[in-house]
Amino acid sequence: MNQMQEMTRAAEEAGHVLLEKGCMLVTAESCTGGLIGAVCTQVPGSSSWFFGGVISYANEAKMQGLSVAEETLLTFGAVSEQTVREMCAGALQLGGNISVAVSGVAGPGGGSEEKPVGCVYIGWQLLGQEAKVERFQFSGDRQAVREATVFAALRGVKALLNDALK
Repeated sequence: MNQMQEMTRAAEEAGHVLLEKGCMLVTAESCTGGLIGAVCTQVPGSSSWFFGGVISYANEAKMQGLSVAEETLLTFGAVSEQTVREMCAGALQLGGNISVAVSGVAGPGGGSEEKPVGCVYIGWQLLGQEAKVERFQFSGDRQAVREATVFAALRGVKALLNDALK
């Protein structure tokens, strides 16, 4: 099984839980550039659990498309817990009732001592609740970091739904 097939399988598993819990997923993607949405829409029938999303690569897209505050970006940076928290909330303003947001340094450049290549923040939020944000440190090249982010994002969707909506 190739990586796309494995990611699609992960999306199928998340979709099963989303359907079971009666939820619609909305995404806010930066470093993955729409890859989460792409694997979700590989799944036949995903329109019953996948609302859509925003690819917010530039800071301006985060501000205009997801209502991330300019002050947040200036103070903490695009790759931060605070920004991802606001991305989750902004995505839920579009629709759906659970969001996943990702922002990170996929590489090969752009890293720093504080946020090296492979540093990715992923957040999940159920409508009406606080977002949960985790920092990950993935290894490998740009594609490997992006793919690892997709897997972690989809695993987190399942975990949040299974924990919160028992």
